Amino acid sequence: MAKQLTATVRFHAKGGQATAAPPVGTALGKYGINLGQFVQQFNERTKPDLGMRIPVVVRVYSDRSFELETKTPHSVDLLKQAAGIVNGSGNVPRVKVGQITTKQLDDVAVKKMKDLNARSVETARNTLAGTARSMGLDVVS
Repeated sequence: MAKQLTATVRFHAKGGQATAAPPVGTALGKYGINLGQFVQQFNERTKPDLGMRIPVVVRVYSDRSFELETKTPHSVDLLKQAAGIVNGSGNVPRVKVGQITTKQLDDVAVKKMKDLNARSVETARNTLAGTARSMGLDVVS
């Protein structure tokens, strides 16, 4: 008998720092899966992206087993890390918080490529450049 999919749950958690507390416990507790096992698997997979927000898709099956899919960190978190800033600008047109080079954008685009709706690194870079500008970052050559 094949496993029957009960639910697909999507949420965000901090890479390498997930606990059974919210948002993990809130999202998955009602399905009766082993939260300790989920937290251990998630933290192991996301150690390289420590502290960044990681989108997660969890498929829960009728026998209380689960399948974990992690995505790449949010574009904003990757851009903040590349630019070396803590927060984006609160007043984007007037206040710039830093700069990012096209080389740094290319590195972020390559990392983020599988989760973006882009067919080439150039279009991914253009998408990320727009995100960077909306955060208050200047894109320089």
